[in-house]
Amino acid sequence: MTAIDFTKLSIAELAALVNQKFIEHKIKSVLVGGACVTIYSNNRYLSYDLDFVTAEIGEKVKNALAELGFERKGKYFARPDCLYVVEFVSPPVAVGEQLIQKFKTLRTPFGQITLLTPTDCIKDRLASFFHWNDTQSLEQAILVLQDQKIDLEEIKRWAKAENCLDKLKKFMKIAKKFQK
Repeated sequence: MTAIDFTKLSIAELAALVNQKFIEHKIKSVLVGGACVTIYSNNRYLSYDLDFVTAEIGEKVKNALAELGFERKGKYFARPDCLYVVEFVSPPVAVGEQLIQKFKTLRTPFGQITLLTPTDCIKDRLASFFHWNDTQSLEQAILVLQDQKIDLEEIKRWAKAENCLDKLKKFMKIAKKFQK
């Protein structure tokens, strides 16, 4: 096997490499957060951490990542020649109060990634905007909207359940500009 140059990996390639290692170790995981925005916005937003949700903790994860040369550094895992760090978010996979059970699978030359769908990625970003007034997260949601097919009716349904229809108006006003 050819040595992997971690300095040249994209975030999607690294996510696939990590996920493949997790599969080898029988660890189920889902990529969430800013890395999904990076992937779905074609790198117009750059995240430098990969947030995975997994029920596995401790030695099993540590051993899997060690095989890729990652070491624990406090709350995350890193290797000196890699731009990105690997972090973990407590299960379950959810956006606001909604549990997520359907995911997207993306294939790369390094393997596959299980990640949020583009619609759920937007909901994840909008949750930060709704609940913490994080305007950067709103901007990230719009970047994903520009490049992906999104279920706007599902986003409206979810925002209503989150009791955030007023804040959704700002997103929907911008979304109308990008509807095809």
